[in-house]
Amino acid sequence: MNLPNKLTTLRVCMIPFFVFFMLMPDIPYNYIIACVIFCLASITDALDGHIARSRNLITNFGKFMDPLADKLLVCSALICFLKVPGNPMPAWVVIVIIAREFIISGFRLVASDAGVVIAASYWGKVKTVTQMVMSILLILNIDHPVVNVVELVLIYLACLLTVISLVDYIAKNVNVLKEDKK
Repeated sequence: MNLPNKLTTLRVCMIPFFVFFMLMPDIPYNYIIACVIFCLASITDALDGHIARSRNLITNFGKFMDPLADKLLVCSALICFLKVPGNPMPAWVVIVIIAREFIISGFRLVASDAGVVIAASYWGKVKTVTQMVMSILLILNIDHPVVNVVELVLIYLACLLTVISLVDYIAKNVNVLKEDKK
């Protein structure tokens, strides 16, 4: 297993620790610890992609697991936000984002069955970065009028980018859904 794939695997392994600290309000500084874990996991996302591209270490495992690790990290955070008192994350936004992830995962499964590996798109990457920045602010749970507005803007921007990236992904790869007619 190469270094980028190890970083992706590490990101997946960090998720249970992130969730643990997010949902344990009795632990002092739980949100700070959760935020540090989330930030480190997010950094591995940037690092694994950079290392894979710069050293020509792109693998099918990485093309499949890197976006899946991102989905697991962000979806875990979104679900945790619904349990944090006073968090501004609307349940319907969580549903839209998670539904997109299920649709894309199913799409990738169909593509994989056809022997096609689909890498993440530009819109998908922008969506992921926006969701991660939004998540960091929501994890920190800073009660300040400016931060509260920025959080709301990022929530709705992340939702919009989620829909845009879904449409872009399907439009670019619709041929995967076409059945082979003999």
